[in-house]
Amino acid sequence: MILNEGILSAIGNTPLVRLAKLSEAFPFTVYGKLELMNPGGSSKDRPALRMIRHGLESGRIRAGTVIVESSSGNMAISLAKICSYIKLPLICVIDPKTTAQNRRIIEAYGARIEYVSEPDPATGEFLPARIDRVKRLLRNIENSYWPNQYENEHNARSHYNTTMKEIDAVLSPVDYLFCAVSTCGTIRGCAEYVRDFGLPTQIVGVDAVGSAIFGGPNGNRLLPGLGAGFVPKQLRLELIDHIMHVTDLECVRGCRALIRSESILAGGSSGAVVAALQRMSDRIEPGSNVVLILPDRGERYLDTVYSNEWVSSKLGDVSL
Repeated sequence: MILNEGILSAIGNTPLVRLAKLSEAFPFTVYGKLELMNPGGSSKDRPALRMIRHGLESGRIRAGTVIVESSSGNMAISLAKICSYIKLPLICVIDPKTTAQNRRIIEAYGARIEYVSEPDPATGEFLPARIDRVKRLLRNIENSYWPNQYENEHNARSHYNTTMKEIDAVLSPVDYLFCAVSTCGTIRGCAEYVRDFGLPTQIVGVDAVGSAIFGGPNGNRLLPGLGAGFVPKQLRLELIDHIMHVTDLECVRGCRALIRSESILAGGSSGAVVAALQRMSDRIEPGSNVVLILPDRGERYLDTVYSNEWVSSKLGDVSL
């Protein structure tokens, strides 16, 4: 099948590396699962590929089908790469939180952008407004298909069958797994694998302050890809052992700690798991193996996370 060829064959099997310098500060060993090394630059390549594959196999996607999806950036890029390769039209529904770099990448692959400029009036969140736009497009476009990353079971299944399986194959035991949450596909897939195979791994969900995923009140969040203004249907709360909330500023500091210690230029969600690790470190047993899932690349955040001017104007003092 064409989905197993070319650049798409490079999706998955990302490196799991020991973060030796970051580990120096702790009595345990830290590893990074470098999802940022997927060809689309993020962990979203995995569910994007599986959702499109399922759509083709089920007959929901056929020649000329217009793919329509809501995304703050990474899923849009992953779908844009895949749809470009298999010659399917794609419409990405984005909002002001999508970085300028991400928008240019999406357009470079030939995808069409639908820009939602105003949040949902009832919630103040952009996601409901994006989903409303998706549904409107589906009504108006014949032969269209919505993968729906927020509810599609193949989102979580992709991480069950690949991400956690890959980690388990090269490191045993994994005592703690830190995973940032948004659609909750990654954390659910990994946690279900841990449960089904009887692994001793404790699952740490890392969310944004101002996110409603774990029941907190909605609040302002500046960085895309972390948190949500609702409880995702993918969430399986009973499979999560620890919950950590981090601020946007902590995400920035985590990103900068990662690049200074390990020379890894990663995105905001990676900074979130680093920040959560630092705050939880005194609760982790000495000698443990700790895995951080690093979801995406940092080049897409050069004008935000890695811009002193932007950070100081939006968040305050970035000094570590």
